[in-house]
Amino acid sequence: MGRELKKTPLYAWHRDHGGQMVEFAGWEMPISYKRGIIEEHLETRRYGGLFDISHMGRFSISGKEAVPFLQHVLTNNVLALDPGMAQYTMIPTEKGGALDDAYLYRMDEDDAGPRRYLLVVNAATREKDWNWFMEQRKKFRGLVIEDKTSEIGMMTWQGPETKGVLEKILRLPDPWRNRLRIGRVEGAWVMVSRTGYTGEPIGFEIFVPQEKLELLWERILREGTARGIVPAGLGARDSLRLEAGLVLHGHELGLDPEGKEIPIYAMLPAARVTVSFSPLKGEFIGREALRAQFEEVNARENGAPLPPKEERIVPKSIVPFLVTGQGIARRGSEVFVDGKLAGPVTSGAMGPYGVFDAVGILGKAHDAGRT
Repeated sequence: MGRELKKTPLYAWHRDHGGQMVEFAGWEMPISYKRGIIEEHLETRRYGGLFDISHMGRFSISGKEAVPFLQHVLTNNVLALDPGMAQYTMIPTEKGGALDDAYLYRMDEDDAGPRRYLLVVNAATREKDWNWFMEQRKKFRGLVIEDKTSEIGMMTWQGPETKGVLEKILRLPDPWRNRLRIGRVEGAWVMVSRTGYTGEPIGFEIFVPQEKLELLWERILREGTARGIVPAGLGARDSLRLEAGLVLHGHELGLDPEGKEIPIYAMLPAARVTVSFSPLKGEFIGREALRAQFEEVNARENGAPLPPKEERIVPKSIVPFLVTGQGIARRGSEVFVDGKLAGPVTSGAMGPYGVFDAVGILGKAHDAGRT
């Protein structure tokens, strides 16, 4: 018999509304609904898409040593977070690779009270991350860390029409990215953050007690359907993040096909926003290796002398590219430049696009295609 897959609180809703259920990281999740991946991708870009992401891991971190612990196990500077702010970060290894990438939210509402954080990690790495943190916490006795994955539901609400719909239901955070607000709806607490994984400039992630998740999900769709809002699955979530050039652990982060750690600085845009060498941060896991990566990448960009190829610690960079002809560059496909193997594709998929009825800003998309 196969292992039993975990189910989010919205499992029955997905199944009853045409969700095409697949296994993902030990969970049974919808890859798409009746519209299909292409339409869900395009509708998210045009209007908005609502995604169930309750399969992701959620760790509550508090206590008098919460800040020293987070500074030690994450790459970004936790002290840069004021109350009601969030930051993208990495969980580094000693060699400068990534155990995982994560989002950290500072949940307390003022500087006077105790600091409380919520760390969101990937579903596929939740247990590994948790075990790593349990090992590291031995150095921080004043730490309280709890796995809240089974208690807190999570959805993400992305696209240009989402703000207008959500304003009818919830108080929204300030209009800048990485802000959050905690309030109440239907008698329960709810946290809304200006974060997301689709590249949309307007988008939100919503945290709510699991028992209230379906109620809020349905309310959002009732308000949003008239504006073109649709539920969307894992397929569109992946194509949207790929279109935006966002990394996925196990592809652009983690181990390469040969089982070697991928340096965090091989994905330079992600490294620039997640790694801090601020004196306020101090020492942390992997700092020395990451500093060496940073200096080598800087030297390459500035045309400075580099070590021989076999001695470089960031020998390759992961960059986006577009296939303009027939076919799709799938993960593992080999890429050649001037007849020489440059490396494998880390992520690849079709690129949905709208067909417009006119040129310029007056044109409206009325059909779908694919690259």
